Amino acid sequence: MKKLVTSIALLLTFTSIALAQQADDLIGKYRLPNQLDVEIYKNGDQFDGKIIGLGSLDAEHQLDIKNPDEALRNEPLIGKVIIKNLRYDKSEKQWLDGSMYGPEKGLIFNLEVTEIRKNEIEVVGSKFFFWKTLVWQKL
Repeated sequence: MKKLVTSIALLLTFTSIALAQQADDLIGKYRLPNQLDVEIYKNGDQFDGKIIGLGSLDAEHQLDIKNPDEALRNEPLIGKVIIKNLRYDKSEKQWLDGSMYGPEKGLIFNLEVTEIRKNEIEVVGSKFFFWKTLVWQKL
């Protein structure tokens, strides 16, 4: 009986370790609901993300035409860093305190990644008192 209890305890421990989110689990490529493809990568001890694909955007929308800084409106969207400064919080098992630039509206939002699942991640974007939870598909 003692061996059975020990075996079950070890199995539960290893299972929880295997399923626990680790900081680098966020690294990868994702398709956002607006059809942009983004690559998230480690930058020091934080995570950033850049646009790697524009999905179905037409040629007119391949430049950052809605950027609030007029000097940046002729920059291409491909390669543009739109996610900055996400940091992994070990106690929360989430990526917090990041920001994300939305080129469709030219706005910057607060960004958190709350959960990583097998084929997707769940993110929360917020601005002032408004927030929205979205699911990004892994590529």
